[in-house]
Amino acid sequence: MATTATIPIRPLGKKPTQQASLAYGALVVFTFLYYYRPSDFIPGLGFIPMEKIIGGIALAALLVSLATKDRTEIPMAVKVLMLMFVQMMVASAFAVWKGGAFSTTIEKFSKGVIVAMLIGMIVSSISQMRRLFLIQATAVTLIAVASVLVNRQVEGRLEGVQKGILENPNDLAINIAITFPLCVAFLLASKGFLKKAFWTVGIIFMLYAVKATASRSGLIAMIISGMICFWAYGIKGKRRGIVVSAMLIAVAGVLLLASSTTYRARVVSIFAGNVENSGDKGSLEKRSALLKESIRQTALHPFFGVGPGCFPMFTDHWQVAHNTYTEISAESGILGLSLFLLALTGAFRNVKKLRSSPGYQKDPQLRLFTDALWASLAAYVSGAAFSSTEYNLFCYFIIAYTCSLYRIGFSPVYGELDPAPEVKKSKWTRLPSGAPETDKLAWTR
Repeated sequence: MATTATIPIRPLGKKPTQQASLAYGALVVFTFLYYYRPSDFIPGLGFIPMEKIIGGIALAALLVSLATKDRTEIPMAVKVLMLMFVQMMVASAFAVWKGGAFSTTIEKFSKGVIVAMLIGMIVSSISQMRRLFLIQATAVTLIAVASVLVNRQVEGRLEGVQKGILENPNDLAINIAITFPLCVAFLLASKGFLKKAFWTVGIIFMLYAVKATASRSGLIAMIISGMICFWAYGIKGKRRGIVVSAMLIAVAGVLLLASSTTYRARVVSIFAGNVENSGDKGSLEKRSALLKESIRQTALHPFFGVGPGCFPMFTDHWQVAHNTYTEISAESGILGLSLFLLALTGAFRNVKKLRSSPGYQKDPQLRLFTDALWASLAAYVSGAAFSSTEYNLFCYFIIAYTCSLYRIGFSPVYGELDPAPEVKKSKWTRLPSGAPETDKLAWTR
């Protein structure tokens, strides 16, 4: 879906109103609480209904942003997510378990729509965007480092130290892959030894953490993410350090894969099914059965699905489909899936059009973040095919990020595009018109 550039309503150079600052501050608090989840680490906070508090903060910020004159128009991709929310509410009314469906839609999916609206309407500068990126990047980096050091494992696979969104090995791995490009962008943009050291060490831990989770979906997403970073920052950006580092990491990855019988078996089992030493006998068959069941439920309930959050009721052990796309279609119908794909397509188009913006050409920082979002989107789209992530807010953050960055790239602060450089004149010129007829077609230096 095509999107149009939306210029901030606030005049250039004018300070944001108190309402706009309050709304952005609430967005920052929401983002921090969602990614860092302090209740998972600080004793006593676990008794506080943090999820409801986070949701309340997001809703309050949205109401404030709707009341302020500094907000911008809602981006098209975010409008699509709003339509998806309406579709899920309607699907909940026809769900096999209406109470559970409404609860899933309101308590889980609505947060993704709200945060997308907030980012899409409030964030209007690269500094504001950078702050949100920094919260996500540092949170996932520190979680990866802490998880490796604490070495929490389940069935030989690394678990996240969080008790929520980054606890499951598969969720931890795919979200590391999504956030990895932002960390690379901060590494390239940072100045000073300590900052560069932090991001370098963090990136190494993140790569090792993906390997330690033994997550196949995370590995696929990480490969896609890494390849795009290699192309955008190394080859296209002409950074020899990135090229050399990527080659060394690739060699190290191959050596680790070759030295780990279990992990090698798990990778082979992606295509070969049951493989000895893979540690999950029958996994391919189980996932295939879940995929087929989600497609079957889509065919049986094409308009409204079985209801948001209700697909596990049709499985033996209340399992998810391990495929975001077919689970959305099974739970919300074909229209729900179409809207989700439309929002992702709009995000990719935002990134594509950003490359022709004045901001992309003039601001190195915006250029780094644009390429990072491209890699993050590609990693998510690939990883989501092997994991159920529809109620995880990471993807909705990314979609909204592309909308705001697109608007920023075309904002008046960067002016117009620089005129195209003049075509270099040829060193060859024709002889004067008065030259002999035989020499008129000749060329001379």
